[in-house]
Amino acid sequence: AGGGRMSGAKLPKAEAVALIRAAFAAREYAYVPYSRFAVGAALREQGGQGRVFTGCNIENASYTPTNCAERTALFKAVSEGARQFDAIAIVGSKLGERNTLVTGPCGVCRQALYEFGGPALAVIMAKSEDDYIETTLGELLPYGFGPQNLDVDPNR
Repeated sequence: AGGGRMSGAKLPKAEAVALIRAAFAAREYAYVPYSRFAVGAALREQGGQGRVFTGCNIENASYTPTNCAERTALFKAVSEGARQFDAIAIVGSKLGERNTLVTGPCGVCRQALYEFGGPALAVIMAKSEDDYIETTLGELLPYGFGPQNLDVDPNR
């Protein structure tokens, strides 16, 4: 059980635990009156500052406008000027219950994260600070569609 790693992801344990803690804290703000499944995410900016942006899932009675925790964190980060990320931690469980399975990003979130993190983005899916799986976005989305497919450099 603790700190499992898949692929070449190499986040030091202390850094992984810090992101997991931030994701658990973000999960407390989830608005989930319909599914009662709360998710928190903590997305770390790549580079010198290493700012961490958190998000929670936000449901809506008509379901379609519901936003996942990962995209909430991503959109918050991008709206504040961050453009490149190296790691994300994700936690989720039914309200009032302990995690028994890891929560991975949905397909839409994988695609949105790919735009700014690419295949090397470390993805930590945690039940607790000591029980998590770490992989890369490239393993979760092996043939992701990104700016390179359009022969575009979004940084220009």
